Amino acid sequence: MNSRQRRGVILLILSVLCALGAFAGVLSVIDEVRSEVGPEVTAYRLKTDVKPYTALNAGQFEKIRMPERWLSRNAVTDLAEIRGRIAVTTLREGSLLQSDMIVDQPALRPGQQEVAIMIDAATGVAGKITPGSSVNVYATFEGRREGDPAQSKIIVTNAQVLDVGEITALDPDEDSRGRGPADAVPITFALSALDAQRLTYAESFAKRVRLALVAPGGDTTVPEKDRTYELAKDR
Repeated sequence: MNSRQRRGVILLILSVLCALGAFAGVLSVIDEVRSEVGPEVTAYRLKTDVKPYTALNAGQFEKIRMPERWLSRNAVTDLAEIRGRIAVTTLREGSLLQSDMIVDQPALRPGQQEVAIMIDAATGVAGKITPGSSVNVYATFEGRREGDPAQSKIIVTNAQVLDVGEITALDPDEDSRGRGPADAVPITFALSALDAQRLTYAESFAKRVRLALVAPGGDTTVPEKDRTYELAKDR
């Protein structure tokens, strides 16, 4: 082997040693980053906006992996946590799901039943009534006979709202009285059997049914003598 060949072999060996050193350096950096970042865990990110008080489902989220140390303590890492729960506020696309963003869906108590009716979207709900709200239900009736005064009655007090559906445009022909709302929202209540009968009666025979949101924590008892109103009483 001449001197030129020896130099070539030496340069080749040096190149291999440099490559091994660089590879070892990369591995060292990777190990250091891993030790600083820590293990990765599963998290869930919103694929789209979710409106408040909307029931949650797996299709609204995408599964991602990220370092555990970067997650807040209340981050949701198991999608089973959304079962039977609703959004407590607007959930924005791209946000990480956290346990304080969701609450349990209102449920029936013993002796209650679910009853759903259509309520005028403009005057009956106006965007203020949500699942979990308590409302008083008002109904206005025409006089039974010609000359009898129209009346406004409180049909049900402290009715618990379970669900608020989507606004629906009604067919005018569906209302034989020709005075129903153009747009309505299905509202589901948790009521006793008697209150359910009162509510369905009002939906069937009242000229209009309205909801009044009840402030939380207040005394909302309405005496029987104050549950019926006629204009003549104010004269």
